[in-house]
Amino acid sequence: MDLYLVRHAIAFDADATQWPDDSLRPLTPDGEKRFRRAASGLREIVASVDVVLASPWVRAWRTAELLEKEARWPAPLGCEALESGRAPAEVLQALQPYAEASSVALVGHEPSLHELASYLLTADTNHVQLEFRKGAVAALQLDEGMRPGTARLVWLFPPKVLRAIKS
Repeated sequence: MDLYLVRHAIAFDADATQWPDDSLRPLTPDGEKRFRRAASGLREIVASVDVVLASPWVRAWRTAELLEKEARWPAPLGCEALESGRAPAEVLQALQPYAEASSVALVGHEPSLHELASYLLTADTNHVQLEFRKGAVAALQLDEGMRPGTARLVWLFPPKVLRAIKS
C-alpha cells in the first residue's frame, strides 16, 4: 500500500477566546490559498488515491476538501483516529477496513503524523523525527501490510516544493 500522510494547511493560531474548542479552529485564508496550489502540485506527483481519511477537526477536514477539489482525490471520509493526540495504533486499527486498497491518504495533525510515520518505519513513535510543516505530504510504502517497523519512506515534501511543481 502507498500511504500518504498530509498535515493540515496553515490554520489560525490557537485562541481560546475565538475557538474554545480547538477542533473548530479553521485554516487561514492565506493557508487555504497556499494549499490549493500545493494540492495542484501534488496532483502532478500522485494522480489519485483510492481513499482519503481525514480528521474531522475543521482545519484538517478543509485540507482534505481542498485535496478533493484541487488534486481531484476522492471525497474525504471522517476518521476520529486522526484527531490530534491520538495514538498510531488507533490509526492502524482505523486503516484495517482499507487494507486491500493500493493507496490511502491520511489528513491529520502534528505531532500525531510524525509519530505515526516513525511507528510505521521503526516500530517506535519517537525514533524518527520528521518535520511535517503545515501542508506537507509524506509518502510511505507498506510492503508488508500495516506492521509497525516495516514501512519505507519514499519522500517527504514541504508545501513550498509542492507549490513549485505547479508553478
